[in-house]
Amino acid sequence: MLQGMFIVSGAASGLGRAAAQAIAEAGGTPIGFDVNPSPDAIEHRIVDVADGEAVIAAVNDVGRRYGGLSGVVANAGIDACGRFSDVPAQAWERVIRVNLLGTAALVRAALPHLAPRQGRVVTVASTLGLRALSDATAYCASKFGVVGFTRALSAELGDSIGVTLLIPGGMQTAFFDDRDEKYKPASDARLNDPAHVAKAIVFALSQPPGCDVRELLICPSTETSWP
Repeated sequence: MLQGMFIVSGAASGLGRAAAQAIAEAGGTPIGFDVNPSPDAIEHRIVDVADGEAVIAAVNDVGRRYGGLSGVVANAGIDACGRFSDVPAQAWERVIRVNLLGTAALVRAALPHLAPRQGRVVTVASTLGLRALSDATAYCASKFGVVGFTRALSAELGDSIGVTLLIPGGMQTAFFDDRDEKYKPASDARLNDPAHVAKAIVFALSQPPGCDVRELLICPSTETSWP
């Protein structure tokens, strides 16, 4: 069972929404951060994680209001598919700001509120943080960065705050909806239910102090982007 407050970024849809629901079902209190309002009856803040100052203000407000945090799930992520030379620089760089810098900003702001409770951090990378694909330079760069950031952070924090790197494969979410057809999964692609992946997040958050799940790779059995 979980206790306490847990910030989940990207909580309005997909894995973030599933994670918030799973945290609530496990006894914790999720607080969603997203550029869109949550469709569920959970507390949420309209926050663009690419805006570092906004992230700091929102995290500090939650931490002070509730006397600390038990965990954060840095899940917010976007993509900009296409050949590197064809993707506008602004769109390419926003992927980095949201996926990598937004993850770092959320974790940085949360650490002082997590430390007194020996709280936990879960970052969300991707199988494309381990394997590079054409037409995915922004996404791969950001997720490779999340992998490196999280591994270095876990080494740095030791046993003071738990750190878990989640590496999910393809999931049945709206993440692919706005893409060009050639960048969408095939009609017969097997994708994971994000609710199943969210259970892994709860598992990581549920570990006792001093016992860390360092990395979790969860993908469909027929995942094509791993190994």
